[in-house]
Amino acid sequence: MSKSPTNQARPVYLKLRDQIAAAIIEGVYPEGEMLPSVRALAAEQGANPLTVAKAYQQFQNDGLVEVQRGVGMYVVKGASAALRAREREQFLREEWPEIRARMERLGLDPARLLATT
Repeated sequence: MSKSPTNQARPVYLKLRDQIAAAIIEGVYPEGEMLPSVRALAAEQGANPLTVAKAYQQFQNDGLVEVQRGVGMYVVKGASAALRAREREQFLREEWPEIRARMERLGLDPARLLATT
């Protein structure tokens, strides 16, 4: 039986990337606002600054943040929607099939589950 890798097995920079993406989607880091500095986020997360820089670089490569030299990194307009769409697609492609299969194994009815929340 094949399982997807746990969150524990993922590289730290990807975990940080996921946390930052969630914060952008949730409006903790609003569009047009500055992200915490690499050093500040590293200190907050107990991470190496190079690891944080690698996570930030992913956002820059994807065009979700822009650097204003000497000032900092800003979340670009549309970043939240782009991240939400990407996260949704990833969920449907990678996580949902596993969840659905488990629900079927356990005999769980989706409508009944939704009614319990």
